[in-house]
Amino acid sequence: MTTLSHEAVTTAELAPATYRPLLDTVEVAVLAAGSETDWHLTETPDGPRILHVDASGAPVEIRLSLPLGDAAGYWHPKAGWKRTIVADWEGRDEVSLVDGLAAGCLYDYGGATLLTFGVADPVPEVSLRYGVSEENDTYVVHLHLPAAQRPHRLVLVPRSPSVGAAVGTLRAWYAAETAPMHVPETARVPLYCTWYAYNQQIDADAVETQSRLAAGIGFGALIVDDGWQRHARGRGYAGVGDWIPDSEKFPDFTSHVLRVRKTGLRYMLWVAPLLLGPAADCHERWAACAPALAKVPGAHVLDPRLPEVRAHVVDTCVRLVRDHGLDGLKIDFLEQAMVYAGDGQGDVGQALTTLLHELRGALVHVRSDVLIELRQPYVGPGMVPFGNMLRSFDCPADSAANRVRTIDTALLAVGGAVHSDPLLWSARAPVESAARQLIGAFHSVPQVSVRLDTLPEEHIQALRFWLATWRNLRPQLLDGTVEPGRPDDLYTLVSATGEGTQVLTVHVDRPVPVDPATLDTTVLVNATTRPRLVLDVATPGSAVEIEAYAPDGRMIDRRRVELPAGLQNLPVPRMGLATIKSIA
Repeated sequence: MTTLSHEAVTTAELAPATYRPLLDTVEVAVLAAGSETDWHLTETPDGPRILHVDASGAPVEIRLSLPLGDAAGYWHPKAGWKRTIVADWEGRDEVSLVDGLAAGCLYDYGGATLLTFGVADPVPEVSLRYGVSEENDTYVVHLHLPAAQRPHRLVLVPRSPSVGAAVGTLRAWYAAETAPMHVPETARVPLYCTWYAYNQQIDADAVETQSRLAAGIGFGALIVDDGWQRHARGRGYAGVGDWIPDSEKFPDFTSHVLRVRKTGLRYMLWVAPLLLGPAADCHERWAACAPALAKVPGAHVLDPRLPEVRAHVVDTCVRLVRDHGLDGLKIDFLEQAMVYAGDGQGDVGQALTTLLHELRGALVHVRSDVLIELRQPYVGPGMVPFGNMLRSFDCPADSAANRVRTIDTALLAVGGAVHSDPLLWSARAPVESAARQLIGAFHSVPQVSVRLDTLPEEHIQALRFWLATWRNLRPQLLDGTVEPGRPDDLYTLVSATGEGTQVLTVHVDRPVPVDPATLDTTVLVNATTRPRLVLDVATPGSAVEIEAYAPDGRMIDRRRVELPAGLQNLPVPRMGLATIKSIA
């Protein structure tokens, strides 16, 4: 196989290969065992094309190349904040089942796509190189796929009008190939989390106080995060591994769980079953199975390729759910197993697939509607059989990051309910700050982590209003047709449509295209810094009823008007909301 040389600064310095037309303006070269190999392209009834490569069990390199055109950005599941185009000497990545997905989308300044692809098998470790080839004035993507018993497949989507449309086609293909885990109703309701509110300084009284308040405000579930277990003191993970409740904080953990559940909340518990800290009582027993340091401070990582480790993880998680009457688990830091990737001792993704199959089966046997939360970067198509809550990565008090990360997750969420990172704000801040956090998570299931008993009444009213509004709009926000716009614009105008209602969340001062004549209801969320929105009305003479609400839910305006076509100013409070209802 042609391998990526450490001396090859750019892709132009690699061994040459013969490119052939593939799809639209994309060309492809396929190499295996050091030479070019045959491939063929097939069509599917719903739009994608499948590149088939039979390398007779050898590793494969697939090189994609296309003219730069008017390329503006490149989105992939691990893009983070780097979503404009980069040079091919910079764009490199390693992915696996629990660390992203070998998929990407190149798009132009008009938002239309130039290339959209994804590997059919999300499990194995894949190396990627991508970016602008300065020598050739092209954009390139190189994928290095490991040896496989079956032919390699790469899914390609023809040019589409937007990234949302193209990745939606890719998502639909994965959905047809995947059996996602059952998603209970509880996975789709607002959730209270203890992490930012308390960090590790939690106890039974504090959790039960917040639970009673949360149940009355509109939450349906609770996650008790890090801090419940023995040796949980301060930041870091030097004490993890035993997964036994701290008897000082929780004198009778099982009875505590029952009291919380009686408030109406479902109870979930945080666990990081692959981490092992030196202060854990079980450290000596398991140290030989965890030779590598984790990338989080203070702990090693159990190697999931070992059968005894997989059995230990399953037993630990089942014990917690069964013995304490839990509704589910937040399973954290699975991506830390990637420290073992590429060491020649076996594929980490394959081992984790085996582990997670065993874990899901054992947990479902204990509780058929068990809740399992997974977190970026391991929420891709390969993981949805093993979890039904897909959470964005940590971004405390960062509403913009929550918006971007939840939408990034949702683009390829073929199952499960996408959740925000827990929302955090200061009780001393104005009510607009609280509303801003809630709006940032609007297109996902909101999680919240503030001390509810310290919030001023205005914040409580805002929280109650936005959670109720979110529940009413859930069919559009979670299940509707979503168009978020260009990824490098950071999704500043997001549309979600379904059942005759369109929800438009506006984060920058810009004209907002609306056509109330074609809808029953248009909901406008004003997350800008201005106390109004500029509407670009498509159909003239639309008779409508308009209601406007303050951030805390107070109605401040109601009127009936005819909207002329073109640009119109609509007064809407900052961090407030307006509804436009058509009048027959």
